[in-house]
Parts: sequence; C-alpha cells; structure tokens
Amino acid sequence: MPANPYIFPIYKPKGPSSFFIIKQLRVITGIKKIGHAGTLDPLADGVLVVGITRVGTKQLDSLIRKDKAYSAEVILGVTTITHDAEGEKDVVKVDQPPSLADIQAILPQFIGEITQTPPRFSAVKIKGQPAYKRARAGEEFEIKPKQVLIKGIKILEYQYPRLVLAVETGSGVYIRALARDLGKILKTGAYLGGLTRTRVGQFTLDQALTVDEFKRFWSKQHLI
Repeated sequence: MPANPYIFPIYKPKGPSSFFIIKQLRVITGIKKIGHAGTLDPLADGVLVVGITRVGTKQLDSLIRKDKAYSAEVILGVTTITHDAEGEKDVVKVDQPPSLADIQAILPQFIGEITQTPPRFSAVKIKGQPAYKRARAGEEFEIKPKQVLIKGIKILEYQYPRLVLAVETGSGVYIRALARDLGKILKTGAYLGGLTRTRVGQFTLDQALTVDEFKRFWSKQHLI
C-alpha cells in the first residue's frame, strides 16, 4: 500500500497520451476526479504521478512544482518542426560533427536558471488556446520565453548523431526545447528522439505501476 492512498506513480508507455491513461484509471476505479502532475507527450514514457479523488488532485499543484529527472535521446544533424520524432525531418548539412568535448563545453550554458522558449507544438496557452492547436491550424503567433531551472545535465552516451543525456529540472522545462537549443549552439540542428521521465519529486520509475498492475492493486487493496 502506498504511503499516500490518494497519490500513485503510474508508468505511461510510449504511444498513449497522458489523458488516455487517466481515462483508463477512471474506468478501473469508477472515480471521475482523477488528474496528473505534469503531462508526458505521447512519444515519451515514464513516471506519471496521479491524484485520485478531490483529496488527491488537490495535492497535484505542489507535485507539479517538484524536481523532475529524465533520460533524453537527442538526435543531432536533423531538425523537425515539433522538435521531436513526430514532425517531418529536415537533414542539416554538418561538415564536422561535434566531439564529446565540444558538447561538454556548451552544457554549462543550459544549467541553472535559463531563458527557454516553449515549442510551438506545446500545451502553452496563447490567448486561451493551446499553442499546438494554433500551430496545427497554420496560425502565426509568438510564444514568449520564460525562466526555467535546469539543475544538471550529464552525458550518458554519445556516438554521432545520437546523444543521450540525464537531465534534472525544475518545473516547466521542455526537454524538446533543450534538444532544439543544443542543436542551434552546436550548429547541427537537433530533435528529441526519445524521452523517459525517471522521477517526479520522490516518485521514481521503479516505483511506478503499469495500468494493469494498478488495476490488480485497486481490486484487492484500495481503501478510498
């Protein structure tokens, strides 16, 4: 039984949206009041912290502001309009691929309080409507940059064009935007090829329940 019976770390696989996972949990529990602390894009997987009933959802605001950790696969030498693998790919001509030392040298620019512009294909609200809906409609609009906190970036693997990073962040950081901006500085272009959220606050990936595991747990032990 979790320490908090209203908060659960759920594993979201690649493919379904975060909202689809919530819909599944509503069917399992019969409870409509379910929310999550921080959306994961359909192409991302990892920890989705879920609050159940009004008691749980009230706790999500504080959880959204907790630190998060990611394993991010960045593909250099290619850009996409969405900054991830969903968008159409445009190859960038790169005369000399960056060395490991080149990448290590620029990472400090992205650590600490930095200014980051969210992607056009994101849920950031522009005059009350998500930016991605306006972008898909072909609208021209501007997204204002914002201050975000990146606590640390570590290179896990690198063999051009594939770069794998461990990233620790505060709230509101777009890893797709980080990949985009790394590509700009390196003059290679880049997009986010894959993303796994490994931690939200104290909730880690190895604690996360699949939807099937949650269903079995709920049917046997739930106390709400």
